[in-house]
Amino acid sequence: MNLLTIIGLGAGDLDQLSIGTYRKLKAAERVFVRTDQHPVINELRAEGLQIESFDAIYEKNDAFEQVYEEITERLVALAKEQPVMYAVPGHPLVAERTVQLLIEKEREGLVQLEIAGGNSFLDPIFGALRIDPIEGFQLLDGTDLKRDDVKMTQHVLIGQVYDAFVASEVKLSLMEKYAFDHPVTIVTAAGSSKEKLRTVPLFELDRETSIDNLTTVYVPPVAERDERLKEWATFREIIAALRAPDGCPWDREQTHESLKRYLIEEAHELLEAIDQQDDEGIIEELGDVLLQVFLHAQIGEDDGFFAMEDVLQSIGEKMIRRHPHVFGDRDVDNSDEVLKNWQEIKQAEKPQVDSLLDGQTRHSSSLLTSFNYQKEAAKVGFDWPNIKGAFEKFEEEWQEFKDEVENGTKESQTDELGDVFFTLVNLSRFLKLSPEEAMAHANAKFKRRFSFVEQSVKEGKGEFSAYTLDELEDFWQQAKGREKK
Repeated sequence: MNLLTIIGLGAGDLDQLSIGTYRKLKAAERVFVRTDQHPVINELRAEGLQIESFDAIYEKNDAFEQVYEEITERLVALAKEQPVMYAVPGHPLVAERTVQLLIEKEREGLVQLEIAGGNSFLDPIFGALRIDPIEGFQLLDGTDLKRDDVKMTQHVLIGQVYDAFVASEVKLSLMEKYAFDHPVTIVTAAGSSKEKLRTVPLFELDRETSIDNLTTVYVPPVAERDERLKEWATFREIIAALRAPDGCPWDREQTHESLKRYLIEEAHELLEAIDQQDDEGIIEELGDVLLQVFLHAQIGEDDGFFAMEDVLQSIGEKMIRRHPHVFGDRDVDNSDEVLKNWQEIKQAEKPQVDSLLDGQTRHSSSLLTSFNYQKEAAKVGFDWPNIKGAFEKFEEEWQEFKDEVENGTKESQTDELGDVFFTLVNLSRFLKLSPEEAMAHANAKFKRRFSFVEQSVKEGKGEFSAYTLDELEDFWQQAKGREKK
């Protein structure tokens, strides 16, 4: 098996090459390069080196990954026939996909590599930008940049920004987090005699005409908290500050128990925004729900019991475990099979219990507790065969309640009223409706209509006592009519 030597051409011109690199190149009978688009290539050719590039492969493929894979296959095939010298821009192990693919081939025993090194483009870029990487920096691939890859508090260098199309994709990804006019610096041919730096607002990034394969985009860190509110870490920082010794007295006093009612309230307000198809309201209410999650996580961290990372790990593991058709090798044909798998996996995860109803109580809601009890009982066949039986049971319980109202005690009336509610919850289960959501709707509707009645009274005679019940009912009907328009 012949040796495939990989050598880096650095980031600049011939004067920037080390003596060792220069000698290795001169000693090679033939040099293959990933691309001709590098300032040192023409100078090396002028000195008599036989250089063959793979630029033609770029022209016939639509995706960069296809280009890199074909170059890799070509090099492996060449190495079977003769020793090969392969030169790449910068350092072979810095932002060079073909080298990573060759390393994979080496692990498979298909090629023998020698990585001879070279100067990466990072050193001249740090020098050109006057930044210290110890402050924290990221090197990201512009052809595969994702919003969540970016950390706004660090120096961000984005390589592989070959052309205006890649620059446009990079711009769109960055604008999901950064301000549209956040300054970015376009660095071209750093460390060479043609080095050029241009700082532009982010929204103009793809309007630059001189972007090429020697271009790196630099995004400076965002120091001000108010300018990085779209980052998860910033919200966590805000919650930690609220709970800190010098933070907010109210937030410091909160416990898991004291926050319970707020979580329920915020969830109901979110449901209302969803029902109203109010996107701005959904954004606001989702934020309020998220606030409750972060507060509980921060309390857990402050008390030394758990942190947000534990919450993320728990739910992440659960989602992977319960979706084997996505993250594993199980196949499903429809959502019914998904739910069946979910229940089977969930049941296997839970410890054995004495009763099917253990763990189904919801202390914050009797309606949800009733719903859960009936759902679990139905799973083992303790259920009406269809909704007709549930309606008949409701009518039976309703008549028993009316009888108790006529002749019973408060205790018996309460008992029968509970049976009525229970049968109503059963009907909601058959119809796949949420009793909790239905009750929240009813409460919101009553509040809305009664507020109209109150306003009508204030604008009229001023006091409820000045109106008859029929007159108040007329206001109610007006409010009801307004909602139907």
